[in-house]
Formats: sequence, C-alpha cells, structure tokens
Amino acid sequence: MKENVILIGFMGVGKTSLGKLLAAKLGRPFVDLDEKIETDAGMRIPEIFARYGERFFREIEKKSVREVCARRNIVIATGGGTVKDAENLRLLKNSGVIICLTTEPEEIFRRTARKGERPVLDASSQDRLETIRKLLAERQEFYSQADFQIDTTDWSPLQIVNEICDYLKSNRRGG
Repeated sequence: MKENVILIGFMGVGKTSLGKLLAAKLGRPFVDLDEKIETDAGMRIPEIFARYGERFFREIEKKSVREVCARRNIVIATGGGTVKDAENLRLLKNSGVIICLTTEPEEIFRRTARKGERPVLDASSQDRLETIRKLLAERQEFYSQADFQIDTTDWSPLQIVNEICDYLKSNRRGG
C-alpha cells in the first residue's frame, strides 16, 4: 500500500499550491487540512479563531488529522502549527512520508503580508517579521522531524515538485 505524502512547514511556504501540483504529478487526491477544517466547521479559520479561540481550532484540527491519516495514497497539506501537537505528528508520521517546506523569514513575511488571513500572525502585538522569526524558532524542533526538507525560496514550483518526486522515488516512499 502506498504511503501518504504529507507537506508540513510554516505558513506561506507553499504547502497548498505545491501540494496541488505534487498530487497532480503523482496522480493522487489532494487534501488541504485547513480547507477541510473550514468545510467541517462551516466557517473560515480567522472566524473560528475570532469566535472560539485557538484552543477550539486545535481540537477541530486534531479530529481532521485523525480523519485524513486514516486515508491512504493521498497528498496532504497541513497547517503551519499542526505538527506542534505530539499526537498529530505521530499520526502523520505513521501515515506516510513527511516533507517539510522551508523558506527565509523575509520571504514568509512578504507572502503573508495581507492582514486578516493569518490569525496567529495577526494576533501578535510584536512586529510581524519578529513574530515569524520567533514562531519559526519555536517550531523548528517539530519541522526538523520531517523525512525530507526543501527550501522553496528560490526554486520554481516545478523544480520543487520534481525534487520531492526524486526523493520519493530514490527512497521508495509514497512515489
């Protein structure tokens, strides 16, 4: 049975856009965890945060992780903080190969500049770039547990997808 391919990494690194391309190239269904959460909750993530807070969001997220990890042969894009939860990380690792997408903090800042779309960044009273650096440092221990890491800063989407496919083939994992 083929493994799932799970994309993790900070917000704005390209998990959703690259996940769609990767899924198409591999001929697999694509599941965006944040989109699933929004569909299941009947509201957008910023609204969930505003109405019910991050804790409530993380509970919905855990349920969604359990559901998608029960599936096989799919490409999954997680939310930036999904892997902070030990149970989520364990389930994801057990369901497939984990690819961590990275990029420079300044590039993340540029990609996530629009307010109202990123509740974790929008809620911070600190400078946005400083918040990004702080959160990246806090999450590094989780992101570093990926099977493979690739920097999305200077590569085209096609180059990144091809590099991931090469990794999957050479390691006979999920490809």
